[in-house]
Amino acid sequence: MKTYLRILKYLLPYRRIVLILIFSMLLYVVLNIFSIALIVPLVDVIFTDISAAPSTGEFDLKKGNLKDQLMGWLYHTLSKYPKQDALLYVCLFIAVGFLLKNLTSYWQMYLNAALEQGMLRDLRNQIHRHLHQLSLHFFMARKKGHLISLMMNDVRLITESVMALLGMFFRDPPTVIVSTIILFVFNWKLTLTILLITPAMGFIIGKIADKLKKYSTRFQEKMSEITSLVDESISGVRVIKAFKMEKHEIEKFENQTNKLYKIFVKLLRIRSISSPLSEYFGILIAVVVLWFGGMGIINKTSPMSAGQFIFYLTILVSMLQPIKMITQVFNTVKEGIAAGERVFAILDIKPRVLDTPDAIEIKDFSNSIVFENVSFKYDTTDLVLKNINLKINKGEIVAIVGPSGSGKSTLVDLVPRFYDPVEGSIKIDNIDLRKVKQESLRDLMGIVTQETILFNDTVAANIGFGMVNAQMEKIIEAAKIANAHNFIENLEHGYFTIIGDRGVKLSGGERQRIAIARAVLKNPPILILDEATSALDPESEMLVQEALERLMQKRTSIVIAHRFSTIQNANKIVVMEKGEIVQIGTFNTLLSQEGLFKRLYELQFRML
Repeated sequence: MKTYLRILKYLLPYRRIVLILIFSMLLYVVLNIFSIALIVPLVDVIFTDISAAPSTGEFDLKKGNLKDQLMGWLYHTLSKYPKQDALLYVCLFIAVGFLLKNLTSYWQMYLNAALEQGMLRDLRNQIHRHLHQLSLHFFMARKKGHLISLMMNDVRLITESVMALLGMFFRDPPTVIVSTIILFVFNWKLTLTILLITPAMGFIIGKIADKLKKYSTRFQEKMSEITSLVDESISGVRVIKAFKMEKHEIEKFENQTNKLYKIFVKLLRIRSISSPLSEYFGILIAVVVLWFGGMGIINKTSPMSAGQFIFYLTILVSMLQPIKMITQVFNTVKEGIAAGERVFAILDIKPRVLDTPDAIEIKDFSNSIVFENVSFKYDTTDLVLKNINLKINKGEIVAIVGPSGSGKSTLVDLVPRFYDPVEGSIKIDNIDLRKVKQESLRDLMGIVTQETILFNDTVAANIGFGMVNAQMEKIIEAAKIANAHNFIENLEHGYFTIIGDRGVKLSGGERQRIAIARAVLKNPPILILDEATSALDPESEMLVQEALERLMQKRTSIVIAHRFSTIQNANKIVVMEKGEIVQIGTFNTLLSQEGLFKRLYELQFRML
C-alpha cells in the first residue's frame, strides 16, 4: 500500500486535470443511467395502455414509495400528450441523452491520455535525471538493458494502474452504487438475494490478482535481460562475426525469448481469466433475475410492470461491465505495485559522490594536485588502490604506466571525482576535492577516455559536446590540432555528417581523433588522456602526438599510456603494480634502474 500511495503522488501536478476527469466520470454515470431509464416510458407508456400504469396522479413525495412516486410523475407527464407526440419526445430525449453521454466519454478519453502521458513523461524524466546523478559505482553493478526496460516498460505499467484506479473509484463504483440503489428501489428482495451470492467472486478474483503480481515481476525481469542481450549483440556484432559466434548468440537469444514466451503465456492466462469469469458470474445472476422476475411478471405477482422489469434487467446487465472493470483494476494495480517497487528501488539509491552543503567553486588551477594516503575499492573487490601518495604540479606532464589491472584508470578517475577514495584524500590547490563542487572541478578538465564515446549526431556536435554555442571556427581549429580536419572534410556532409550510433560510420582512429578534438576545444588547464592514442595508426599517432605535445606545454597533463614511445618527454612517470606506486621518475632515470619500468620497456620493444 505504501508503494501505491507513493505512486499516486505523481498525480499532484495534474490536480486540475484529475478534478475535471472525475467530474466527467460522474457526469458519464448520470447520463448513462438516464439513457437506460428512458426504456421505462418507451415500453410502459408508448406501447401499452396508459390506464395500466401504477399511478397517474400528481407527483407527491408524501404518497407511496419512491419508485411509485417517480413512475406516477413520469406516467402522468407523458399521458398529457398523444402517443405519437410522446414517442417523439422520448426519441429526442434518447438521442440527446446518448449524444451527451458519448461526448462525455470522448472528453474522458482525451483527459485520460493527457494525464497518463504526463505521468509517463514525468516518471521517465525523473528516472533519467536520477541516473545521471548517480556515481559510476551504480552503473558497474547494473545492466543497461535492465535500466532501459525500467524506463520504457515498468513506468508504463505504473501509469496504466493509476488510470485504472481512477476509473475504478470515480466511474465504475459510482455506476455500480447508483445502479444498486435503483435495483433496491424497484425490487429490494430480488436485489438483496443477488448481493448475498456475489462475495465468492471477489475472493476468487483476489487470488488471481496475487498470482498476477508474481508473474508480472518475472515478465519484467526477463524483458530486461532480453533488452541487455539485444544491446550486447548489436554493440559487439564485429566480435561475434569475427569469432563465428552467430549461432551461439542466436541460440542464447532464442532461449531467453522462449522463456519470456512461457512466462507471458502464463501471465496472459491469469490476466485473461478474471474478466470472463466475472462476466460469467454476472450473466448467471442475470439469468436468475430473468427467471424469477419474468415469472413474477407472467403471474402478475411482481411489484414491477413490464417496462420497469426490462429497465431493472437492463440496469443489472449494464453493471456487468463496470464490475468486470473493477476486477481487472485489482489485477492492474498489482502489476503497477510490482513495477513501482522496481522503479523506486532505483530512485531510492543515493548518489555516493555528493557536493557537501559548504562545497565551494574553483575557477582555476594554480598550484598542484596531491594524493595523500589514498586507497580505493569497488563494491565487490578488494582494494584496487593502496596508500597512494603522489604530487602533480601545475604544468607537469605526468605519465601513468603499468601492467593491465594495476589501477591506472582508477587512479585517474579519482581526479575528476568520478569516485571518492575510501581512505585518504585528494587535494587541488590544497583544497580537498570533497569540498569542491563537482561541476566547477570538471570545468577545469578535458578528458579523453580509453573507450571512445561518441554520439549519434553530427561531427561538429560531437566535437562541441559540452560547450554551449561553440563557434564553428573554434571547432575546425580544434579538429586541425587533433589531425581530424582532413578526413572530416572528405565526409559526405563534412562537419555536419551524422556519424551513427557510437560513431559506427568512422574508423577507430577517426573516432579517437574526434574525441581528442573535443578535449582540445574545451581548452582546459588540466588534461586527462587515458591511452588517447591507442586506436591510431602509426602515421596518425605521430601527428596527433605532436599536436598533444604542443597542447600540453602550458597545461597540466595526466597521461595513461601503454606505448612507451609516447611518454619520453613526460616530466614524471608513475609506475604502478597491483594498486601501488612502485617507481616514480623521468624516462631516462627509470630506464637506468632495475625495476618494473625497465622490464615493461624491454618487453614492449622486444615485441616490435
